[in-house]
Amino acid sequence: MSTDKLMIAPEVKDALASHRPVVALESTIITHGMPYPANVQTAREVEAEVRAGGAVPATIAILEGRLHVGLAADELDALAGDTTAGKASRRDMALVVSARRSAGTTVATTMLIAARAGITIFATGGIGGVHRGAELSFDLSADLIELSRTPVTVVCAGAKSILDLPKTLEVLETNGVPVIGYGTDEFPAFFSRSSGLRVDARLDTPAAVAAAIGTHRRLGMSGGMLVCNPLPADEEVPAAEMAPRIEAAIAEATAKGVTGKHLTPYLLARLVDLTDGRSLKANRALIRYNARLAAEIAVALAQDEPGAGFGFLAKRR
Repeated sequence: MSTDKLMIAPEVKDALASHRPVVALESTIITHGMPYPANVQTAREVEAEVRAGGAVPATIAILEGRLHVGLAADELDALAGDTTAGKASRRDMALVVSARRSAGTTVATTMLIAARAGITIFATGGIGGVHRGAELSFDLSADLIELSRTPVTVVCAGAKSILDLPKTLEVLETNGVPVIGYGTDEFPAFFSRSSGLRVDARLDTPAAVAAAIGTHRRLGMSGGMLVCNPLPADEEVPAAEMAPRIEAAIAEATAKGVTGKHLTPYLLARLVDLTDGRSLKANRALIRYNARLAAEIAVALAQDEPGAGFGFLAKRR
C-alpha cells in the first residue's frame, strides 16, 4: 500500500515502533452506525476504554482520499459531523481514495488497513454476516471473507442480530475462521447475550486468547480470529424482545426496497425507534466492553505470557 496514502498518527506510529499494544477501531459506527452526537460521544468513550485497558487506540477512516490510522480530536469531530461521508468496504477503497472523498471504514476495510499498518487486534461492535434470504440474494458481508484472509483478530459482540446467524457461522467455519467465546459457550447476538448457537471454543482470560492468537500465527494460518464478547446481562436487550422488532424492521426495509450497503444502517436506525432507544444504549455499551477487552488482549499479546491455556473445544449445535 502506497505510503503517501497511509497516514499513521504519531502516537500510533511510536507505539508500533516500540512494540507497545495498539487496538484498531472502525469508523462506520461513526458515519453510519449511530446518530449525531451519540456517534462522536461513543467514539471518544471507546478510545478512552482502549487507553484504560493499557493500549493505544487507532481509529481508522478515509479522510479526503487518505487512509488514516489514528484520528486527532478535530478529525474525529469532522468525520462525525460529515453527512456526506461514505461507507467504504474493500471494493470501495480505490474509488473513494481516487475521488479524494471521506468515508467510514467497515470491518473488512478496517482489518485490511490495520494489517497494512502492523496492527493485529481490532475492536468493533458486531461483524457483518449472511443476510436473511441470502439463498436468493447472495447477500454476504465482505467481513466474512476478510476474516478468512487477513491476519487480524476481531473482538466483537458476535454478528449483528438482524442477520442469519446460523448461516453466518457456517460461512465462518467454511472459511476456516476460529470463533472464540469470551467467557461464554454461546455465540452472542449483538444486542443480546444468547443466540442458542455454540462457539468453536471458550476462553476465559485475555492471556488465554493471546496464547491462541500467538499459536494461530506460529502455525502459519493466513486469516484472522473472531473473539465474541457478550454484553453483561443488565445491559442486553433479550433476544425474545429483539426478535419481533427485527422482523418488523426487516419487513419495512423490504417494502421500501432497501438493499445492499444501505440495509444495515437502515435496520439499526429503525431498531432505535422500535426499542425506544434501548438498542442504541446496548450498541454503545457493547462497543465499549469490546474495546476494553481488545486492549487487555493486546497487552497480554505484547507481554507474550507463557503457559496460557486454550480452554475446551466445543462442538457447534
